[in-house]
Amino acid sequence: MKSAHDFYNTTEKREIISVIVQNEDSVLSRISNLFSARGYNIDSLTVAPIPNSEYSRFTIVTVGSGRTIDQIVKQLNKLIPVLKVIEHKNFIEKDTVLIKLPIGQNLSDIDVVIKAYNGSIEHITDDAVILSATNNPKRIMDLIKIIQSFNPIEIVRSGVVSIER
Repeated sequence: MKSAHDFYNTTEKREIISVIVQNEDSVLSRISNLFSARGYNIDSLTVAPIPNSEYSRFTIVTVGSGRTIDQIVKQLNKLIPVLKVIEHKNFIEKDTVLIKLPIGQNLSDIDVVIKAYNGSIEHITDDAVILSATNNPKRIMDLIKIIQSFNPIEIVRSGVVSIER
């Protein structure tokens, strides 16, 4: 039987970490190098400036044991431009997807599906329909699976953003 210590060190979990950094050259490179040098994977990474400040927020989604996540947080805190590392526990997260479908589809069927995922038809051309949806990442993955029956031309995801409740 596994002890609580073994469970902590071996059980993989998905973690969202926000990192507030000073806007300066090479910060993205330094953070991504931290992950790659230690063999940690980044499932999603978004970066945007914080309005009316000289800072940016990195939102990183990664998977690892409790020990691995602790190591990631400790290493992030050691980077010079990092001001704050936030391990999200009670949060809202969103992901956005853009989907391009060939025009030969039934638009009412497409509209019903995309609206079920908080999305809409954004643009229609002579040869394509472009959809967008913003929802939690699991719902976006469900939408992507369902939309496969419409033979998508292209699918582009934004990456996860999150905020503490």
